[in-house]
Amino acid sequence: MRDTALTDTEADVRAIKAIIERQFSALSWLEGSCGDWETFAADFVEGATLFPAARPVKPQTIVAFLARMKNVAGKELRSLQETVLGIEVKIFGNIAVAIVACGMVENEVTDSQTVEMLLLVKCDGAWRIAAQAWDKVSELSPIPKGLLTGQASG
Repeated sequence: MRDTALTDTEADVRAIKAIIERQFSALSWLEGSCGDWETFAADFVEGATLFPAARPVKPQTIVAFLARMKNVAGKELRSLQETVLGIEVKIFGNIAVAIVACGMVENEVTDSQTVEMLLLVKCDGAWRIAAQAWDKVSELSPIPKGLLTGQASG
């Protein structure tokens, strides 16, 4: 008979999913406001690196990424709504990877999707993002099968 309490893995998956939901929520804003930059930055380890979809690859620090976002927020990017469409999580000990399908609506008009991959580490009992990379969904690069229907696995 299974104990009704969450297993460590189930609790870790829930914690990682909460981080991802918080990240997407922090980078969403309506016209006349802006993102929650501090909440976004708080989930990363010091020295974490972001790898945006643009090519050639240009790794960014959290500070550089947020400086760019602050610069475009309210100007050419008047609103941004990011939505988690699916998450898959794999955990081994104190390391994890999460694959996330994301829907985005920019300026209440432009609708697009990305797939993001996050490398997470558990530090002092809490999960933090060590690196994050994303790419745009297209006809040639669709969302991986099962990601939209399978919300999480451990």
